Amino acid sequence: MVILNIIKGRRSIRRYKIQDIPYEKILEILEAGIWAPSSGNLQNWYFIVVKDPKKRKQLAEASMGQGFVYEAPVVIVVCSDTKKVEYFYGSRGKFYAIQNVAAAIQNILLEAWSEGIGTCWIGAFDEKRVKEILEIPKDIEVHALVTLGYPDESPSSDRQPLREKVFFERWGNRVYIPKLYPLLEKLEDLNWKFKDLRNRLKKQ
Repeated sequence: MVILNIIKGRRSIRRYKIQDIPYEKILEILEAGIWAPSSGNLQNWYFIVVKDPKKRKQLAEASMGQGFVYEAPVVIVVCSDTKKVEYFYGSRGKFYAIQNVAAAIQNILLEAWSEGIGTCWIGAFDEKRVKEILEIPKDIEVHALVTLGYPDESPSSDRQPLREKVFFERWGNRVYIPKLYPLLEKLEDLNWKFKDLRNRLKKQ
């Protein structure tokens, strides 16, 4: 599958089929995670694979009561040795550590989706409680929880037009091909109107 198709097709999944994911498949997905770029190649990430129903329930409670965390057959708890990065980069180290882990998580989401497995990246949780549940050392941070499971829903999604998010050479400069830009703008407007009409028809 072309990488852009995987990126555009990926969705945050919160409803899962009652179907186990073999450890071999989970490790393949995590393999993609460890090949993410990291500052100074420090690779400050760690992953805890949680399948145990009791622990998944505890993690769901620690995640502001988000029930789908328990319902997902697998939860990946993503951790960071942030002090390792701070040792090399000082006050910027914490910022770099977050970026490194985020890159690894995105790789995980995309690899999972390419294998037909849905995910949801969760940032709302009680870190102290998660660390207690999984016996995580004090000097290790928990950056995210990622649920994994075979999707039992097909949510739709959309994005704001690229032209609203990209500038050239300076902030606010959106013109990159003066003669073609008005035409591209009209085509993009028509595309959004078509998508809006399609979504409204689906709801009827």
